[in-house]
Amino acid sequence: MTTDEKVARRKLSLLELAQDLGNVSRACKVMGYSRQQFYEIRRNFQTYGSEGLIDRLPGARGPHPNRVSEEIEEAVLAYCLKEPTHGCLRVAQSLALEGVTVSSMGVRGVWARHNLQTKHERLMRLEQATREKRVELTERQVRLLERFSPEFRERHIITNHTGELVAVDTFYVGQLKGVGKVYLQTVIDCFSRYAWGRLYTSKLPITAVHVLNNDVLPFFEKHNARISTILSDNGREFCGRPDTHPYELFLQLEEIEHRTTRVRRPQSNGFVERMHRTLLDEHFRIKGREKWYESVDEMQTDLDDYLVRYNTKRPHQGRDMNGRTPYAVFMKGLPKEKKTVAKSALKTA
Repeated sequence: MTTDEKVARRKLSLLELAQDLGNVSRACKVMGYSRQQFYEIRRNFQTYGSEGLIDRLPGARGPHPNRVSEEIEEAVLAYCLKEPTHGCLRVAQSLALEGVTVSSMGVRGVWARHNLQTKHERLMRLEQATREKRVELTERQVRLLERFSPEFRERHIITNHTGELVAVDTFYVGQLKGVGKVYLQTVIDCFSRYAWGRLYTSKLPITAVHVLNNDVLPFFEKHNARISTILSDNGREFCGRPDTHPYELFLQLEEIEHRTTRVRRPQSNGFVERMHRTLLDEHFRIKGREKWYESVDEMQTDLDDYLVRYNTKRPHQGRDMNGRTPYAVFMKGLPKEKKTVAKSALKTA
């Protein structure tokens, strides 16, 4: 038997003794209760039955009969979230105009139950609600975040070996007098940063295929390696119907997976974009002031010389490069079994 049950049993004994003796004063004196306690115990027993004999903590019998309804309480809380600096009287008057009837003391009671009695507490509730609210960012806001936020700046593509991911892109070099527009088809291995580049007077699928077929794939075959995936933007020279587009068909024949970046998100193809800036700063802007080019072939000859220096002699400061040349990292990133085949081929030769 619990303590509450023992107390209830004692109160019931008090009521039974008073009935048997016919004298409330004597029964209270025997049981150690006052007359006021006796009449309160009898009233609770007559109203609630045996449950009325159990002692209850203040407020444990349910909400106060004058407490506002849940609908009104929600309306008060919603209004205070919208106007946290208004007082209880103004809240009651404003809700009355909206068809919600509540007194100023009713509003204060709602505030007391939710710890919102002061203006500061209501403002802190607004701040918390705003912090937890999800906001859909526009494209412009996303671009600004990626530009200035360290979290976005530190994101990078992870590759594990040579040829796992190769990035391609078309770069507008400029206008050559007597020739027209000049475009650069750039290809770069994302693991080693080894780069290839070829200049054209147009940007067509056939030019994108040409640089892969004539320069990139033969170099990988020479080192007994292969390209697993190519990453490009959504340009027309790279993307189209898989059954008719020349570039898509070429990749299918070579069993190379084709991935594309998100629209208007050049930073997702950051390796090749950074390569373009390097070419501008270290080659095109310098050679364009030193020489007067008359043909694309002349530009290609100087570009080939720069790419040889870039790939084999120039220390690279990119992520995980540690000052090594792209060619050194290219060779180190070859799969082990392919390295063995390459060494045996060299010994045979």
